[in-house]
Amino acid sequence: MSTPDRDDFGPSLIRAGTAIAEDARSATSATADSLAAIDRRGFLRVSLLAGGALLCAWQMPGRLGAREAEAGTDGVGLFVRIEADGTTWIGARCPEIGQGVSTSLPMLIAEELDADWSRVRVEQLPLGLVPLPDGSGVTWKYGPQGAGGSTSIPGAWADLRQVGAKARWMLVEAAARRWKVPAATLRTEKGRVLRGDGVSLGYGELAAEAASVVPPETELALKAPTDWRIVGTPQRMVDADAIVTGRATYGIDANLPGALVAVIERCPWLQGELEGFDAEAALKVPGVRQVLAVPGPAPGAPVTANLAPGVAVLADDTWSALKGRRALVVRWKPGPYAEESSAKLDAQAEALLRGEGIRCRDDGDFDAARKAAARVVEATYRVPYVAHAPLEPQNACVHVERDRVTVLAPMQQPAGASRLVHELTGIDRMNIEVRMTRVGGGFGRRLSNDFIAEAVLLSKASGKPIKLLWTREDEQRHDFFRPFGHHQLIATLDAEGAVTGYAHRLASASKYSRRPGVPAEDMWKPEIYPDDFPARLLPHVRMEWFAVESGVTRGSWRAPGHTANAFAVQSFLDEVAHAAGRDPLALRLALLGEARALPYAQHGGPNFETGRLAGVLRRVAERIGWGRDPGRRRGLGLAAHFTFGGYAAHAMEVEVDASGSWRIHRCVCAVDVGRAINPLGLEAQMMGGTLDGISTARALESSVAEGRIVETNFDRYPLLASRDAPDVEVEIIRSNADPAGAGEMGIPTAAPALANAIFAASGVRVRRLPIRDQVAEGLRA
Repeated sequence: MSTPDRDDFGPSLIRAGTAIAEDARSATSATADSLAAIDRRGFLRVSLLAGGALLCAWQMPGRLGAREAEAGTDGVGLFVRIEADGTTWIGARCPEIGQGVSTSLPMLIAEELDADWSRVRVEQLPLGLVPLPDGSGVTWKYGPQGAGGSTSIPGAWADLRQVGAKARWMLVEAAARRWKVPAATLRTEKGRVLRGDGVSLGYGELAAEAASVVPPETELALKAPTDWRIVGTPQRMVDADAIVTGRATYGIDANLPGALVAVIERCPWLQGELEGFDAEAALKVPGVRQVLAVPGPAPGAPVTANLAPGVAVLADDTWSALKGRRALVVRWKPGPYAEESSAKLDAQAEALLRGEGIRCRDDGDFDAARKAAARVVEATYRVPYVAHAPLEPQNACVHVERDRVTVLAPMQQPAGASRLVHELTGIDRMNIEVRMTRVGGGFGRRLSNDFIAEAVLLSKASGKPIKLLWTREDEQRHDFFRPFGHHQLIATLDAEGAVTGYAHRLASASKYSRRPGVPAEDMWKPEIYPDDFPARLLPHVRMEWFAVESGVTRGSWRAPGHTANAFAVQSFLDEVAHAAGRDPLALRLALLGEARALPYAQHGGPNFETGRLAGVLRRVAERIGWGRDPGRRRGLGLAAHFTFGGYAAHAMEVEVDASGSWRIHRCVCAVDVGRAINPLGLEAQMMGGTLDGISTARALESSVAEGRIVETNFDRYPLLASRDAPDVEVEIIRSNADPAGAGEMGIPTAAPALANAIFAASGVRVRRLPIRDQVAEGLRA
C-alpha cells in the first residue's frame, strides 16, 4: 500500500518510518498501490442524514477518529450526498490548483451515478487519513489526495467511478424494493430511476430508503463509453462564477478566529544564518504583538520544514505586521555559498562537461559510433534557475493547541503537511485537521510545505492561531527553484545523413538538494530520464550526468525535468536536421519509426508509444501548414515530447524583424492524453501550459549574485503580458486509451518549437534560456 506521507510524488525512500519523496515523476506506482488497496479492501459507508439525505463515503479500512465520526453525521467531507430535493453534492478529493480537478473528478462519479449534472454541487474534501489496522501508520480515507505529476485523473479513473456506480446501485435497489420489481428491469437517467412503463422516481425521493441498502463489496460493471453522458463532454469549471465575481476563497482569503497576522524577514543569503536582531522599534508599532526568531533547518536535515532562518512579526493586521517588519534591525551571517553566482555556476558546469560523469544509460558503443561517423553534430544548451512565481504568494492559517492542530491553507500535498505538523508538534495525526482552499497557482511550489512549517512554529511558540503571509519579494527570494543546467548533446551521422548515435550529457544542480539519505549515485534521477527519446530508437545512446554544486534550494517545477530536457533535445534535433540537410519533421518521424510500444520505466510508463508521438507531430504540422513558405522574415518550428503518460506537440509561426524583435503569429498545439474527461478543461490546460512555456522561455530567470537571488519582483521577472500572448489553437486527439493527466503536458514543447521557429525566421539559434535579446545580438553578429 502506498503511503500518503510524501512531500511530492514518487517512489519513496523509507528511513525510520518517514517517507521521503524521491521524485515528482513516479506517481503511477504510488497511485496503483493505493487503488489496488481500495479495490481489495475499500467499502462504501452509508448513512441517513436529517431531512432524508443519503450519504455515501468511500472508506479505507481501519477505525475512525473522533473528527471522522463527526463527519459521518453532518456530511462534511464525504463523497456523495443526495438531498431530499434531488440536489447531489459530490466531494472533490484533490487540491484544486487551477488544473480543473474540482470539475473533472466529480464528473467521473456523476457519470456512473447517472446524476443530473445541472443539479450537482461540488465541495472540496478535507484531508482524509485513517490509521492502518496494525498501527504501523496511516492510509488514505478517500484515495490519493495530492496535485502533482499529472496524477489526479489517472488515479481517479479506477476508483471514483466505482463510488458513483455503487451509489447508483443502491438507489436502483431502493426503487426496486418500493415497486417490488427486479432491479434488473430498471434503468437510470439524469438523477431518476425509471420503470419500463415510464414511471420514475427522483434520487431525492429514494434517498432515505437507499440509505438502508447495503452496497455490494465486489466491483460493479461500469458504463460503456457509448453510454457516457457527462464524461467526454465539455463542462465549464464548477466554480467559474465564483472566480469571475471574486467570491472564490483562496488561502490568502481564509482566516481562523483570533488569528494574528505573521510576516517573516528571512535570511537573504543562500543557507545563511541569523546572528541577532533588535525588535525594539518593531514592538513600538501599533498592533504589533510579538517578535519571534524562526530557526532555520537543522544542519544536515532535509528541507521539508522551513527554508531559511528568520525573524517573525506577529500583529493584529497585515499592515501592522509589514510595518513592524520594516522596523526590525537584523544581523545575518552569510553561509557557505556567499560567493555563488550564475557566472560561477556556468563555469562549473562547463568544467564538469570536460570530464566523465555518471552514465545513466549506455546502449551500444557510442565512442565507436563517433569514431566511425561521417559527421558529428554537437551543441550545448543552457537552462537557468526558474522561480514558480504563483500569483498567490505562500500563506497558511494554523492553530496549534494542546492536543490538536488546525491547518487551513492552499497546498498540493496535504498529507505531507499532516506529517510535517506531527513531526513538529508530536500531536497524533488523527488530531490534525487539514483543510484545503482553492490554490492561486501551484506549479510544483506547493508540493513543499515549508510555509506550513513556519506557521506551525509560530503558533506553537506564541500560543495563538496564526495567519502567515508571504510577500512577492519573499516568494521570489525563497523558492524551490527549477534546477539550473548545461545540456551537451552529440549526434553521429552516417554518409547519408542518418543518425547512428546520440549522447545527452547534463551538468545540473540536482532537484535532490539538501536531502540526506539520497545516495550520490542516485542524484541524477530527477534530472535525466534514461528511457526518454531517443532511447531504444538508435543503436548507440548514452546519457550522462554531472553534479553541479549550488546553494540554491531546488524542487519540482511544472513537468520537472521535462521542461529543460525537451527544450535541449527538441532544439538540437533541428540542428541535426539542418546539418544533415533533412526536413526537421521528417527526421523526427524517421527516428520514431513504425508505431510500437517501448518500455518506459520512469513516471508515465510502463510504455512509450512511438505512434502516438508521431500522431501529434503530424497533426500540428498539418495545422500549421508545414512545408509552405511562410514569407520573408517568417519561419515555422515544431517540437514533440512524451510527458507523464501524455503526448504533446507544438508548431509555431514566428516573425523576426530586422532589429531582432520577434512575434508569434500562430501557435498550434496537439495533445493525446487518452480519453479526455473534460475536453474544455483539457483545452484550457494546454493553453495555459503553452503560455507558461512561452513566458518562461521569453524572459524568466532567477539569477544568483554574491550568494543571493537577484530577481525579487515582477519588475525584473516579467511574466508574459496579454499583449504579447498568442492565441493557442488546441487540437485534442481522440483516443480510447485510459486517461493520463494534463497539467504538465503543455509546457515542455512550447519553448523548443518557439526557438526552432525563430531560427527558421532569422538564422539565429537560441541555445540559452531565457531568449531575451539573443535574437537581436545574433543578427548584429
